[in-house]
Amino acid sequence: MSQVFREGLLDGQVCIVTGGGSGLGRVTALELASLGARVIVCGRREEPLQETAALAPAGNVSAATCDIREEDEVDAFVDGVVAEHGRIDLLVNNAGGQFLVPAESITPKGFRTVIRLNVEGTWLMTHAVATKAMIPQRGGKILSVTLTPHNGLPGMVHSCAARAAVDNMMKVLAVEWARFDIKLNAIAAGVFGTDTFLTKYPTPIVEGAAATVPLQRLGRPEEIAWLVAHLASPAGDYTTGSVIDVDGGRNNYLGTWPPGHESDDAGNPLAEARRHLRTDEVPPRAG
Repeated sequence: MSQVFREGLLDGQVCIVTGGGSGLGRVTALELASLGARVIVCGRREEPLQETAALAPAGNVSAATCDIREEDEVDAFVDGVVAEHGRIDLLVNNAGGQFLVPAESITPKGFRTVIRLNVEGTWLMTHAVATKAMIPQRGGKILSVTLTPHNGLPGMVHSCAARAAVDNMMKVLAVEWARFDIKLNAIAAGVFGTDTFLTKYPTPIVEGAAATVPLQRLGRPEEIAWLVAHLASPAGDYTTGSVIDVDGGRNNYLGTWPPGHESDDAGNPLAEARRHLRTDEVPPRAG
């Protein structure tokens, strides 16, 4: 049962979540299913997808292997969903990947791999779902998970390039496909406490991540899932072409404010000293 939304909010909806075998994708799929949606999770490995399905209300989540980088697999997967369910109401492009590396050390193959997964894979899924389901049925929603900060993330140039491309892809398609009543948005995630982040990245980065966020904590995966559910519901019917940051303010500022060198002994922000005006110096009020 959802902690936030009413039971049955998404009854009758058919939703696809790519990369639904772990992390944000798994939590999102389970939230949608708890609200009555029929959810199909896809990814390259069957075992974690089946684990997601087993955690959901009986029959609400099914799993299918699909490498989103392969056009034939994407077409077959989407055709299968349409054949079984007759429609697709929501696509969540969650699958993606990157690795932490200085720009000068990235090989052409490594850069190409990240671009192909994050950009081409997102495009193949988006195009297939739109042309095979949403355009014919005249309606649907597509959400793509990207990342912040938008001003650049050192050590992630390949991923930043890819995610920026997806942000703009959603904006362009939101305009082009508005005539079919398809709404497209990007959800730019900050640092979330997923198993992948907590176990994959170097310990100093994991331990120091919360300190880089103005709210001074990592995101909780359900906070992405709740936004997806909100946008999937009627509350999201007028939101399209947006990039929504969910990052605790990290896109706007690095760390807490005020920093130590800009605060007094009590931790208050420093302020400009102002000279108090004498009564005879106060300018008269206009009018």
